[in-house]
Amino acid sequence: MSTTIGEQRARQGATLTDHRCRICGGELHEVFDLGRQPVSNAFAKPEDADKVPFFRLAVGACTSCTMVQQLDTVPPYEMYRADYPYRASGSLLIRRHFEDVARHIIETCPGGRDGFVVEIGSNDGVMLKTLSEAGMRHLGVDPAASAGEVARSHGVNVRTDFFNAETAADIYSEHGHANLIFSANTFSHISYLDSIFEGVGTLLAPDGLFVFEDRSLADILRHNYFDQIYDEHIYLFSVSSVQAMAAHFGFELVDAEHLPLHGGSIRYTVARRGALEPSPAVEKFVAQEKADGLAEKEEAAFVRFSSDVNRIKTDLVSLLHDIRSEGRRVVGYGATSRSATVLNYCGIGADLLPLVCDSTPEKQGRVTPGSKIPVCPPDAFTDPYPDYALLFAWNHAEEIMAKERLFQEKGGRWILYVPEVHTI
Repeated sequence: MSTTIGEQRARQGATLTDHRCRICGGELHEVFDLGRQPVSNAFAKPEDADKVPFFRLAVGACTSCTMVQQLDTVPPYEMYRADYPYRASGSLLIRRHFEDVARHIIETCPGGRDGFVVEIGSNDGVMLKTLSEAGMRHLGVDPAASAGEVARSHGVNVRTDFFNAETAADIYSEHGHANLIFSANTFSHISYLDSIFEGVGTLLAPDGLFVFEDRSLADILRHNYFDQIYDEHIYLFSVSSVQAMAAHFGFELVDAEHLPLHGGSIRYTVARRGALEPSPAVEKFVAQEKADGLAEKEEAAFVRFSSDVNRIKTDLVSLLHDIRSEGRRVVGYGATSRSATVLNYCGIGADLLPLVCDSTPEKQGRVTPGSKIPVCPPDAFTDPYPDYALLFAWNHAEEIMAKERLFQEKGGRWILYVPEVHTI
């Protein structure tokens, strides 16, 4: 696979660049620190658990463009290995969302149904599968080989690679311009956004659109979603910072739409500068972020956030200790990437949470990163049911609780920790 200069530096162990903003080079002001954290998707075999790499997970806000970002980063090859275990199709909610996204693309793509769509971070092809079935030209770009094989089995065209300026040039030489470039919950995972935008500039048609979805900083701070901060989420986007980022790289943010997915996300639409009149929605978002204090240094908002997160840590650990002292049984539900942040920040190990149940075969028989809690298949949850279940996959709570209705009918209670610790 090809690599950018940024990726090559990462392989050599390089970190941020003296805590300067990766986008504009401005000064980064540290606003939150979650301490030492493991690579979030490094679900290792028990005998390899001590080999999982750790890093400092702290975030800062740029005093110039307001972009919130991690101060240090994990090299991409550590996070996105060939055996990367996440599968987007594992959730009915996610599948339905991306089916809707695909249908919207088919109806609105510049170039119509004859247009060419490229997805950055296509995972198991959950979105592109619908385009493929509709006969629309497409290509997914994703470095995880195993996920790509799943996508190919569904008829999706995939290039196993990192998207960057070099790969974009290769794609353009083979396929021509892309009418739409799409990315969901991936763009914020990439440290070298200069190379991404250079690639978008090469590949995108003059009237094309770059559309990406990602978690909303405003929602993260408002609802105390501290577990949305983990190694893969290098950037925490706001509309203000994305507007500044697009302008810095010669593009323009022309639309923004709030989505309920993942507790609150924003769909951003970027075009070449001057190609489209920006929607009034963009300035409405920016005005609200200024009113909320999210377009400055973020400091006041993060002071409140930090206090709330510390309280969550204390309350959650206290609750688990009480459950254990009462002789009751509790298990984790959903070995998510986010669970690594919760377990390691709160210091929760197998003494307080003996196992985590998960339906992903690639995670079963392994242990959670850092905390080394066994990951078990779903039958460990049902036979017998525990007294409590700590729900890490809270963004799928409605779907999961409907599926596990019998658990509650038999007296089981769910533990959730955002926006505060509570049971259901």
